[in-house]
Amino acid sequence: MPFVLKKFPAIKGKKIQQFLLNEVGLTMSSSQKLLAKKRVFDDQGNILQNGQVLKCDYIEVAVFEGHTRGLSPIFQANDFAIFDKPSGVMVHPTSRNTEYTLLDEIRYHFGNDANLAHRIDAETSGLVLVTKNRYADMILKTMFEEKEYSKEYLAIVKGELKEDIVIDSPISKSNGMIGVKMTTENENGKESTTYIYPLEFNAKNNTTLVKAVPITGRQHQIRVHLDSIGHTILGDPIYGIDEKIADQYLCKELSDDKRLQYTGASRLMLHANNLAFNYKDINYNIYSKQSL
Repeated sequence: MPFVLKKFPAIKGKKIQQFLLNEVGLTMSSSQKLLAKKRVFDDQGNILQNGQVLKCDYIEVAVFEGHTRGLSPIFQANDFAIFDKPSGVMVHPTSRNTEYTLLDEIRYHFGNDANLAHRIDAETSGLVLVTKNRYADMILKTMFEEKEYSKEYLAIVKGELKEDIVIDSPISKSNGMIGVKMTTENENGKESTTYIYPLEFNAKNNTTLVKAVPITGRQHQIRVHLDSIGHTILGDPIYGIDEKIADQYLCKELSDDKRLQYTGASRLMLHANNLAFNYKDINYNIYSKQSL
């Protein structure tokens, strides 16, 4: 478990915020974040909120402590590192009960100030940039927000794609039953552009290996753009299939055999293969060591 409960004897009559600052030794921002994320509890397991006066004998604080499963960065500099994430690993925990994510490895290797500079989907494999300190975190996250980098993906798609194509379709939330699904069918969506370059056609299984270069950074951008032109990514459990099947996947009710049957692969065949950027006047151009 990445989150562990740490117990502290309470001082009755003291406000929780002051207790966290003075007795636990947290910073103002750390204590506010823990309270906002509902990670502070009284001795009955009740969530404590900012401004509450302590009436309990002790409090417990859910603290993230990263652990390793043997994943190490493939590249390091003084301020940042790059991991080559396997498919199926989330980058960040979604609850206290999330057993393992890439953030575990980040904090295990580099401490509590280390963080993700950006995110990729759990099923997408490949390069993830992480920051080692707060200064680098500010600079590199701003770099991603302002698109001062280039990313290249590899994907295996259904059907034969013969020519380079620019997909310039707006992306918005779908109105269907799948809450995380995006669509290109709403002309009022956010402007989105992806360049697609076919690399190799496999006639045996009627699939094409492509390089995808997203110019914008929308949710599921490459997945929804490729699906919108009839070349769904192999193994995609959300796009290009019936939404009832997608719902089974999201509810963890879809067996591996059924997924293979419906999507053509046991995982999403999308891989973050290259990341290039400039940091402190040095150009970095990193390639993944994995392949699809």
